[in-house]
Amino acid sequence: MDGEAFDQAVGAVGNDFSRMLARYSQSWCTQLGQHAVCNRVHQVAERCARWLLQTHDRVGRAEFPLTQEFLSVMLGVRRTSVTDGARQLQQQGLIQYRRGIIHVLDRPGLEAASCECYGIIAQETDRLLGPAQAEDRPG
Repeated sequence: MDGEAFDQAVGAVGNDFSRMLARYSQSWCTQLGQHAVCNRVHQVAERCARWLLQTHDRVGRAEFPLTQEFLSVMLGVRRTSVTDGARQLQQQGLIQYRRGIIHVLDRPGLEAASCECYGIIAQETDRLLGPAQAEDRPG
């Protein structure tokens, strides 16, 4: 969509596109706020589990590429902290991690290992963007 068509679509107050964009924006702001709180109060392994679950939701596969360096940036911690967190999740049999590849082995277990932020974000995303998000969620 070019810029002019986008401006026209957004500018038409009350249309489906404009309403969806507003709901998406609200969902995104909720995620940002929840991530900020999560990064302040939860342990790295819990936050790592949350981030892996959100990634799993979006890619729709049990295995996906992800480096520890990238995850450390996303979680706002040192790479060694991610190494420790991923190792903990792997020792619990929840994920398998090998150089740049994550494989989710036990999604319900990973959900249990995650902080409550994953559920809060998922519930709000489903509320704002529709139940198709929940149906598309793997596992």
